[in-house]
Amino acid sequence: MLGDLLQRLPKSRDKNLLVGYNTADDAGVYKLSDELALIQTVDFFTPIVDNPYIYGQISAANSLSDVYAMGGRPVTALNIVGFHEKYFSLDILAEILTGGFYKVAEAGAVIVGGHTIMDEELKYGLSVTGIIHPDKIVTNAGAKPGDKLILTKPLGTGIISTALKAGKQLGEVADHANLVMTTLNKTAAEVMQEIGVNACTDISGFGLLGHAYEMAAASNAGFTLWFSEIPHFPEALALISENYVPGGTNNNRYYLEDKILMSDSIGWEQSTILYDAQTSGGLLIAVEENKTDRLVKKLKRRGVETVAVIGEVVEEHRKQIEVMS
Repeated sequence: MLGDLLQRLPKSRDKNLLVGYNTADDAGVYKLSDELALIQTVDFFTPIVDNPYIYGQISAANSLSDVYAMGGRPVTALNIVGFHEKYFSLDILAEILTGGFYKVAEAGAVIVGGHTIMDEELKYGLSVTGIIHPDKIVTNAGAKPGDKLILTKPLGTGIISTALKAGKQLGEVADHANLVMTTLNKTAAEVMQEIGVNACTDISGFGLLGHAYEMAAASNAGFTLWFSEIPHFPEALALISENYVPGGTNNNRYYLEDKILMSDSIGWEQSTILYDAQTSGGLLIAVEENKTDRLVKKLKRRGVETVAVIGEVVEEHRKQIEVMS
């Protein structure tokens, strides 16, 4: 696995490098002064929807999300494009870049340039720079026993996207999934900073269980999740039974199964939702129990559509996840 390779690589040693890749966090953070640190991240992927404008929006929202997961504010972004005129028209590329442009503008950031390579497989994403006060960084390594775990978007978009790419007609379900994936985690990050939390990560390609495991391992704690409280697209369960499962989701299960204590009462379709590779998923936040109610109420009041307390941080089964029904 890539994680094993990264552990063998030389480590950057600089007193101003506040967050590197040693804990598999969402972005790197570099201190410029006592008042200012840079957040840097990059992400890109192939299309998961047919509409080029929506694809551009989804990819941009996904790239920006890593800055939000650190509690920061994105300020600039660079386009990253793989494209070939032999296979796609320039009009399609224009739609993709326009979608990304307006999503970055919605975040309050600006596109400052980019880089394009000739590639037979279409790809798009962003390299994003954000800012944060060095004392206000939210990492994935600060979860403490007794914290509650909050999720801010439903699971299942990987399953739905796979079904759509296979030609399945899903109507309003597809529209809702696109809305979820194009929604920025901006408000959730702002509220998280206002209340004060212990740890955060965003849910993307490794699925809920993969990113929860990274947070538990980085925090040297155990997580207990309650399946009944985890928001997901109910339609995705039926799609799983029809075998619309992304390869990334299956890979997540293969890599994680020995790290997950799964209740026998949770069926195959239900567990697959938890492994599902997400794109532009929500934030998973660890917050002290006495702040949980305030955080939940403020997130809802500020318009975050999905807010769910899905589990808790425990001292037991450290660096493992227990999923109860």
